[in-house]
Amino acid sequence: MLLVVGLGNPGTRYSHTPHNVGFRVLDRLVPPAGSWNQRFDGELLVTRVDEQPLALLKPLTFMNASGKSVSKAMSFFEIPVASTLVVHDELDLPLGAIKLKRGGREAGHHGLESVSAELGSRDYLRLRVGVGKPVSGNISDFLLQPLDAAAEQQLDTALSRARDVVELVVRQGIERAMNQVNRQPAVC
Repeated sequence: MLLVVGLGNPGTRYSHTPHNVGFRVLDRLVPPAGSWNQRFDGELLVTRVDEQPLALLKPLTFMNASGKSVSKAMSFFEIPVASTLVVHDELDLPLGAIKLKRGGREAGHHGLESVSAELGSRDYLRLRVGVGKPVSGNISDFLLQPLDAAAEQQLDTALSRARDVVELVVRQGIERAMNQVNRQPAVC
């Protein structure tokens, strides 16, 4: 089983902000008859992609404590770090860019810091969805405010591509998926 974690913050206030791209990608993976259950301090949905089991988790602990929810789900399902994929916003990629990798540093992303600390490892898979950097102003304000209409439309396309990447990881494995995804142009 692959555990796919979407990072974000609970509540409608944050639902369409750059910091919630993880939640938004997972919402696109929910089958028509699927529904979220409250488990592991988050929302959980177990589904399948081509007969492969997939656990989707949206931690409701707020971004900075996401690791607690992830750790509980991994323990319950006995999922190793190598079979955990975290979907998150990435300031260091242009808006709409998507990159897939295993491990690495957190680069100041508090959600990733929490996950790494709780797991005692940085070797989980990461699907990085570029949100770009603000031209001016505070980064926290940028991440927690909705984008303008043009940027939102560009991000919406990237969210659909990110959904496809998760399915590609399930179907072809991480190495083949990384080779295919990371060769594509940086921006959609």
